[in-house]
Amino acid sequence: MTHTIAVIVGSLRKDSHNRRLADTLASLAPEGFALRQLRIDDLPPYNQDHDADQAAPVKRLKSEIRASDGVIFVTPEYNRSIPGVLKNAIDHASRPYGDSAFEGKPAGIVGISIGAVGTAVAQNHLRDVLAYLDMPALGQPEMFLHYKDGFFDNEKTREHLKKWVLRYAEWVRAHANAGGAGARKAA
Repeated sequence: MTHTIAVIVGSLRKDSHNRRLADTLASLAPEGFALRQLRIDDLPPYNQDHDADQAAPVKRLKSEIRASDGVIFVTPEYNRSIPGVLKNAIDHASRPYGDSAFEGKPAGIVGISIGAVGTAVAQNHLRDVLAYLDMPALGQPEMFLHYKDGFFDNEKTREHLKKWVLRYAEWVRAHANAGGAGARKAA
């Protein structure tokens, strides 16, 4: 069985460190796991007035999340929180109330920043949001990554990232076996 994992990168920048982190995690995923980055740059600003008639990009995003066995959020930290584009994507995919695409999906949170504390504060804010969305979030190991030149070319870094992605894969399998999102998707 192949587990499809939706990856939402909270940065739109072409040369984003977080996009590169997402790409690296995908290359380190174990057999049977496919990590797929979802597009969020074409989403309109969330407006509750449009809940009854969501735009095509919103419907696509919700469909891709529903078809996944889990979601990895790769977030930079902007002003000690998550970026607006990430929050916008979360708001779209979780609305209207009672029609969230995220419910029960096992979540992973990672992020990288040039700041010394990585994305610790943004990840904490995101955990609060995911708890409300009924997404069990992997707690350990935490991934508060501090970007420096050569970060992605370092074998020790790749080993650290591989350890995380393997642990996340275990998290997804455990939730699927316990009747979580994977079981609900198959029903």
